Amino acid sequence: MIHELFQAIDRKDAKEFSTFLSPDCVFIFGNLPEVTGSENITEFVEEFFRSIDGLSHTISEYWTIPEGLVCHGLVTYTRNDSSKLTVPFANIFKVDSHGIKEYLIFTDTSDLYN
Repeated sequence: MIHELFQAIDRKDAKEFSTFLSPDCVFIFGNLPEVTGSENITEFVEEFFRSIDGLSHTISEYWTIPEGLVCHGLVTYTRNDSSKLTVPFANIFKVDSHGIKEYLIFTDTSDLYN
């Protein structure tokens, strides 16, 4: 699941991304406000994807936990001016029978729009 999820993200395919989410998913990206519900999350992700030219994740490691998965690695964002920013990330995914119910992203994107 993890590799397919990140492939959808790296293609900037918000619709496929949303298929991994439970309907009542909670999504937190860095220090931004929480977004709840798969439809709202899909809209948020679509807007984020429009704000950048591209992105690419390299997963260093991941661990399964009783209720989901934890992973970390590097993400490279390509800005609309073609410059790049690479930062470490860690994600926590809590999963139920309907998909990801909590999607927590820990990364520092404060330099992304500079």
